[in-house]
Amino acid sequence: MMDYGLNNKYDNNKDEYVYSTPNNDIVDYKGNKNFESVDFMQEAMIEAKKAYKNLETPIGAVIVRNNEIISRSNNQVEKLKDPTAHAEILAIRKASKDSDYWRLFDCTMYVTLEPCLMCVGAIINSNIKKVVIGCYHKKNSKVDTEVELALELLKLNKVEVEYDLRDECQKLLTKFFSELRKIKNQK
Repeated sequence: MMDYGLNNKYDNNKDEYVYSTPNNDIVDYKGNKNFESVDFMQEAMIEAKKAYKNLETPIGAVIVRNNEIISRSNNQVEKLKDPTAHAEILAIRKASKDSDYWRLFDCTMYVTLEPCLMCVGAIINSNIKKVVIGCYHKKNSKVDTEVELALELLKLNKVEVEYDLRDECQKLLTKFFSELRKIKNQK
């Protein structure tokens, strides 16, 4: 991460990084107090990198309302021993809990990889209005069919889908699975 002269510390209670200026103003990762200039996909990548460090599939998600991040998470399937602990699901749970309202009508989710069918269902049921995706899910024809179905379900339910394609998102996933294969081959 680039140094923007910020004090950055990891808050274990919130399981996230907290950034502040020398005056203790809370800011985004680049030091912006005005969140309109935040690169929300970059914030989702920060979450994906946390998952990577924890040996989880490196996927991150942030939920934004009125140009402010209201929730962020990363995959925690292994940590929580919960097959539903995908970044999108955990971010939706946190946003709903913190908002005291489960309907997230006015929110946009930024996620580093195309969501699976389970996550698409949660996105639709939480009424998120828009999903911005960082990279395509590249695996096999079965996944392609599932992704096509998931994207079609989003569109049918009037969830706007936008791609903000980032090489960084794809490279992190490729690196993770390459390293995972090496570990499995060593056993």
